[in-house]
Amino acid sequence: MMRRRPIARMAVRTTAVVGTAAVVGGHMANKQAAAAQQQAPAPEAAPAPAPPPPAQPPPAADPIAQLTQLAALRDSGALTEAEFEAQKAKILG
Repeated sequence: MMRRRPIARMAVRTTAVVGTAAVVGGHMANKQAAAAQQQAPAPEAAPAPAPPPPAQPPPAADPIAQLTQLAALRDSGALTEAEFEAQKAKILG
């Protein structure tokens, strides 16, 4: 008569096989990562990135738009007539 294996014995064997496979797989992954890191060029050997281009000066504001804004401020009472004339002289040069 043939004896059957107990289920517990099969479970232990399966657990041992799976555990061993996980350990071996992890070891191989670490080994491959180390090999790839050795083959990659060192970060120090990489050329330095190019410096960013110099900042462009802001575009000259439209004098007509500035005068319009000053006129609106004068009309609202935020600027006096003398202040308006002084700012207008600065804008027009």
